[in-house]
Amino acid sequence: MIRFFLLFSFFVLSISSFSQELNCTVTVNSRQVEGSEKVIFEEMQKAINEFVNNRKWTNDQFKIDEKIECNILINLTERLSTNRFSGNIQIQARRPVYGTNYYSPTMNVLDRDFVIEYNQFEPLQFNETSYNGELPTILSYYVYMILGFDYDTYSLEGGSPYFQIAQRILNNAQSSGEKGWKAFEGQSNRYWLVENYLNGQFKPFRKLYYTYHRKGFDLMSTKQEQAIQEITTGLQSLLPVHNVKPSSYNLQVFFNAKKDEIIKLYQGSSVSNKQDIVSLLTRIDPGNTNNYQQILKKK
Repeated sequence: MIRFFLLFSFFVLSISSFSQELNCTVTVNSRQVEGSEKVIFEEMQKAINEFVNNRKWTNDQFKIDEKIECNILINLTERLSTNRFSGNIQIQARRPVYGTNYYSPTMNVLDRDFVIEYNQFEPLQFNETSYNGELPTILSYYVYMILGFDYDTYSLEGGSPYFQIAQRILNNAQSSGEKGWKAFEGQSNRYWLVENYLNGQFKPFRKLYYTYHRKGFDLMSTKQEQAIQEITTGLQSLLPVHNVKPSSYNLQVFFNAKKDEIIKLYQGSSVSNKQDIVSLLTRIDPGNTNNYQQILKKK
């Protein structure tokens, strides 16, 4: 994928050849909500799809085949009132690996602090300078997190402008009466996801995102040994982050997205020090210790 600005002094390009940034599959699952008419959830899914996919979120121009592939799954579990629902939202994103037909996951977040109001046929509104209601605010926040993670994989800290917008959305949402936006509500919520990512202590993590994808997987088809070494060095750089904030939410989000990919990478490689890799991974991601043992198995 190539990020670029239109240079009208050199090229004359048709606006129709460009489009919005996201190619997002939106699913609203309401099976657990008893006694509710189906049409309202169909309309909700349609409204979210239009909000996410039809809005221009950046000043950059994207070709059709450059759109960021992502999924938003909303699982509604309870109807609290006529237009108020609770449940969870899962956000996944991925980016293509250069020279292959493989996509590498960049984000996998399951957010359980999800209580929204939705009025049928009422369009979702977003204004970066104010709180717009829970549903469009959560969606906008995660769109900018998707953009931030994606841009970080192509240039060092390239996603900063989008993480900063997500942080402004977070700040506007401090007036919300719902959970997920405030520091004191827990260590694994929307507040800490963006707060940590912009914290200087997490700079090695930001660098890893670039190294892992641009110097790692994008070179895998032509310089495999060098690519794996870059990824290994990047993972090793997470030790200081882990030492300062063990099992931080950001590390959990990273390994939720990358665990299976990392296991396959090292399990199928000729890296001689697989035990060292397993020791590193179990230290910085102890929750998946048993899974990382698969790396040591013969393939």
